Amino acid sequence: MSTVAPSETEKPMRKELKEALVPKELEAEELRFSVSLDGGFTSTAELAQAREFVGQERAIAALELGLGVAGGGFNVFVSGLSGSEKLEFLRRWVAQRAAAAPTPGDRVYVHNFKHPDAPHAIYLKPGQGVRLREQMTNLVKALTKELPKAFRQEAFDKEKTLLREKYNRRAQELNAQFERTTKEKGFLLQAGPRGNIVFIPLIQGRPLQSPEEFSRLEEEERRGIEKRQEELVEEMEEVAAKQREVMRELEADIRLIERRFCEQLLTPLVSAIERETENEKVSAYLAEAREHILDNLDDFKETAAPAGFPFLLHGREHRDVFLEYDVNVVVDNSATRGAPVTIESSPTYLNLFGTIERVVDRFGRVVTNFTRIKSGSLLRAHGGYLIFSLEDALTEPAVWKVLRRTLRSGRIEMETYEPFALFSASGLKPEPVDVSTKVIVVGSPFLYYLLYTWDEEFREIFKVRADFREVMELEEDHRLAYAQWVAKLCQEEGLPHFDREAVERLLEFGARQAGDREKLSASHAEVADLVREAGYWARKEDAQIVSGRHVEKARENRIFRANRIEGEIRELIANGTILIDIEGKKVGQINGLSVIDIGSYAFGRPSRVTAGVAMGQAGIINIERESRLSGSIHDKGVLILSGYLRNRYGQDKPLAISASLCFEQSYSGVEGDSASAAELYALLSRIANVPLRQDIAVTGSVNQWGEVQAIGGVNEKIEGFYDVCRVIGLTGRQGVMIPAANVRNLILRNDVIEAVAQGKFHIYPVRTIDEGLEILTGNRAGEVGEAGTVNEAVSSRLRELALGLKTFSVSDRTERASETRDDGKGASP
Repeated sequence: MSTVAPSETEKPMRKELKEALVPKELEAEELRFSVSLDGGFTSTAELAQAREFVGQERAIAALELGLGVAGGGFNVFVSGLSGSEKLEFLRRWVAQRAAAAPTPGDRVYVHNFKHPDAPHAIYLKPGQGVRLREQMTNLVKALTKELPKAFRQEAFDKEKTLLREKYNRRAQELNAQFERTTKEKGFLLQAGPRGNIVFIPLIQGRPLQSPEEFSRLEEEERRGIEKRQEELVEEMEEVAAKQREVMRELEADIRLIERRFCEQLLTPLVSAIERETENEKVSAYLAEAREHILDNLDDFKETAAPAGFPFLLHGREHRDVFLEYDVNVVVDNSATRGAPVTIESSPTYLNLFGTIERVVDRFGRVVTNFTRIKSGSLLRAHGGYLIFSLEDALTEPAVWKVLRRTLRSGRIEMETYEPFALFSASGLKPEPVDVSTKVIVVGSPFLYYLLYTWDEEFREIFKVRADFREVMELEEDHRLAYAQWVAKLCQEEGLPHFDREAVERLLEFGARQAGDREKLSASHAEVADLVREAGYWARKEDAQIVSGRHVEKARENRIFRANRIEGEIRELIANGTILIDIEGKKVGQINGLSVIDIGSYAFGRPSRVTAGVAMGQAGIINIERESRLSGSIHDKGVLILSGYLRNRYGQDKPLAISASLCFEQSYSGVEGDSASAAELYALLSRIANVPLRQDIAVTGSVNQWGEVQAIGGVNEKIEGFYDVCRVIGLTGRQGVMIPAANVRNLILRNDVIEAVAQGKFHIYPVRTIDEGLEILTGNRAGEVGEAGTVNEAVSSRLRELALGLKTFSVSDRTERASETRDDGKGASP
């Protein structure tokens, strides 16, 4: 075999080729990320209060629309807010708008004197509910105090005396008339020993002395006496009836006198209440109460307890006797300014809609009355705003059903909360109440889409969605808002204030949480926790101001508390239990990168990805999928690899390949497509028999055209591989290959950046699979058909496999046909 020396023209071409193969890597200056504040302050103590929801223009516009449109189902579903303070943030923002709104009135329930089981609901001006209750209480007190005095007045006694004399004369006339009738009929009236009246017959003007004397009379005379006696008995009953009628008339006239005296006292009191209230329903209620009082004046009279039994008066306690005149104030807005804004942190049925309580009286009976009606937050927020978590409400029995019905009808029907209605008795049926409450619920985006899809009424009663972003732009206004928000938190919780450097470190933390150099995390909950932790470390050092060092200390300590599992995995890699190569080259093997999220902490770790290739027609076998350890997105990524092979290498030949891909020592499942580029590199390496560098870990997804696409968790992945290399030993050649689209997401630890600056670690951004192949193999990727390139080596090997399979298939068919002929000869006679 002869070799040809390169010509003079080929030498510069090879030099240019060698220079082209030098991989582009990111410099340390490109990796450095810092945030500076231009605001003129040295400490957050100098800053003004922060505006709520900075950078959330779309969500604010939705909230303003929901708050501005009354009725029509324009209630608001808020998504995207996080942290325990989310409801309070929302309340403060809504309260600023509600302060200028009119204050709604009070709600009271009063006794229905015509139908006691259906109490009346009355809507009053703000503060009039409590005032009406006070006035009715004072009314009862005045009557109980003044009526007995009025009944003891001389004028009242004189009128009663005149009436008694009048009716006594009528009674005496009836008695005298009956006595005359008795004598006319020959009888003498005489009181019996038991207080009864006895008719004694007169014979010749002389009364009979004994029954024997009566028996000696003639039969006809005896019958006449008995007949007249029967007539007298009938007349006596008539007289008694007339006397009872007289007494009833006397009692009625006395009651009229009492009623007249009471009206003189009652009418001015009732009129004063009516004039002050100026409410038609109150006037109607007072008219019913007035008639009830006049019909039950005995309740207001003095009652003396029996001698020796003073406890018997306890049966007529003030609250029990005069309960009908009480006023149950279920909504009191006397101290409210503007529209009410209510947060319901525990949205149970009782807390949202109220109930009708029941009590056991002294006789052991379960009873209730209109004073036991208790309002819920939905009614108390009438004319204003109610905020609660819909996710919490949906877990409570009957809440969602009643909430839908109430918002749809605009009315609340107060009823007893009966979770076991089969075993409960019916209670009151209060008058339904019209309610106009703007409901603002907080939930996850998933919950919104779920209800919007499956509950038709949901989209009719929650027509506005305020979707808060998880990130916001890293603009100067937003940076200053971060600092102002920190100042507010420090002031509210008594934390030491932050200097400018500490705020800048917080901004860098916010950008890291957002995963973007041009964004900030809008989640105040995560930043607030870091503020509190930094304040703890400052106080531990007796520092008056939190500095950047304290923020860094808080971040480091947070990682230290949470990275036990990460440290144990690194230890397993270092001692060889988990097999990871970080030096040399190998065929069909590469280090992929994944992120493990353990809740409060996420970290990256390398995983060995291997590929096996053989002649066949099975295509690419995903071992993770076959063992049911992969998710659907990972499976999709593997299927895309088949499309890439067909597009790149299958245009001039069939792909006769059986390949397998595997995450070695992976037992907990794989999801996501960020390892599809690593899998493709391993597969191409095995096909072309070209070794790959093991000191470079790879992350990135790939499409069917070989473009490397952005992935998530790029910072964690880089830092995870760096930590493994640092523990085992940095050689100066190790690094990570990432999608070029992820460069804007790089916000790395300072020690990683310093390692890059010292040439101990490298980060390579790539846009295509070809760029990555050149870095991993040190050879040109080239094009199919271009000699000496990786792609040509892959294509040639695939052609060999296709031809080999064809040859094998032909020879196999020939061999089987020959065996068939031989079998036929052996079988002939």
